[in-house]
Amino acid sequence: MGETIRMRASDAEAPAYRSGLVAALDVGSSKIVCLIGRAEPAQLRVLGVGPRESRGIRAASVTSLEHAVESIREAKEAAENLADLKVHNVLISVNCGAPRSVSGRAAMTLDGTLVSDGHLLDLLADGRADCRAEGQEVIQCAPVSYVVDEARGVRDPSGMFCQRIGVQMHGVAVKPSPLQNLKLAIEHSRLNVAGALFAGYASGLAVLTPDEMQLGATLIDMGGGVTSIAVFLEGALVHAGVVPMGGLNVTVDIAKVLGAPLSAAERIKALYGAALGDIETGTDVVAVPQTGETGDDAAMRVPRSMLTRIIQPRLEEIFSHVHAQLRESGYDVAAGRRAVLTGGASQLAGTRELAQRVLNKNVRIGRPQGLPGLPAASAGPAYATAIGLLMAGATMAPEMINSELAPPGPARRTLLSRLTAGLLG
Repeated sequence: MGETIRMRASDAEAPAYRSGLVAALDVGSSKIVCLIGRAEPAQLRVLGVGPRESRGIRAASVTSLEHAVESIREAKEAAENLADLKVHNVLISVNCGAPRSVSGRAAMTLDGTLVSDGHLLDLLADGRADCRAEGQEVIQCAPVSYVVDEARGVRDPSGMFCQRIGVQMHGVAVKPSPLQNLKLAIEHSRLNVAGALFAGYASGLAVLTPDEMQLGATLIDMGGGVTSIAVFLEGALVHAGVVPMGGLNVTVDIAKVLGAPLSAAERIKALYGAALGDIETGTDVVAVPQTGETGDDAAMRVPRSMLTRIIQPRLEEIFSHVHAQLRESGYDVAAGRRAVLTGGASQLAGTRELAQRVLNKNVRIGRPQGLPGLPAASAGPAYATAIGLLMAGATMAPEMINSELAPPGPARRTLLSRLTAGLLG
């Protein structure tokens, strides 16, 4: 992971892109984004962006295959039209199937010999086999650290002498049925799934700094239907989880309480909503259209403070669930006091301040780095996952994302160098 996130630092070495086309597909509850880029040794350029409203997806899971296929196909075709080319393979984000952390360990006795590439590849294969959960599918798995004899926390043991070597692995597992339904919708859209990454991990690649990755940070990606949690420490993903609520829950609350159509509730939330009462203007009045009625006279007029009283409890509930998960995982304290909010729902006024109160952490809004060719409208927090996927696809060899593609012979060395950097999926 450390190699990938160096892309964020202005003074860091240039990332080693693999040359060729790369495509990413972020299937969310509120929008679907397809990005197409061209990777060259020193640059990743965006060729096409296809954002479309998400239909047939709820809480990141497919609820209508027909509508989901239609939305995915529209996003793909929009990106292809801008790029003036066709794509067939995509790297996808996964938030469905209740993603959660799984861990594994493996060890090997070497009796004082040098650690070779073959030793490490066999050790990692054993570690991946141990990184499993009954009845679930592991979508990504990477080494967190190695133990070389009594020395713990070794990042790359290649070429070292040792009596015994061990590895600790971290993976993300999901329920298989929601994942298979998501893949089915994508394949029906005439795309092949080249690999899958946990959405929170992809967002972290796009918005976290190298220091945050190393010293510890909690990435909270607030999407429409799901809030992802990804904890990074010492350059590796060490915890993954989700809260099955997001910005759409806030919109539904406004619509129910004020009797407004969902589209009007979303617009009112974006224009006038706030997460804290002490930052909204207080006396302003908002006109709220009523469901089934037309004309300005039919609109209900409510103070903006009423909107805040609807929004704040739901966001507090989301952050409380996040806090509870962090405490349960043991990483609430271990990963430090830095939290980074990203995703479309994080842009509501006062959300950062409210998160600081509930989580008791220093919070900032994470905005992904700009890439050549990326429109300014697609460079905000709402596009963090898609941009992170594109970066991962441009820096990870295909066998890194799908370990079944691992090559034999000399090509194993290239694979190994990235494996020891924590980039295996």
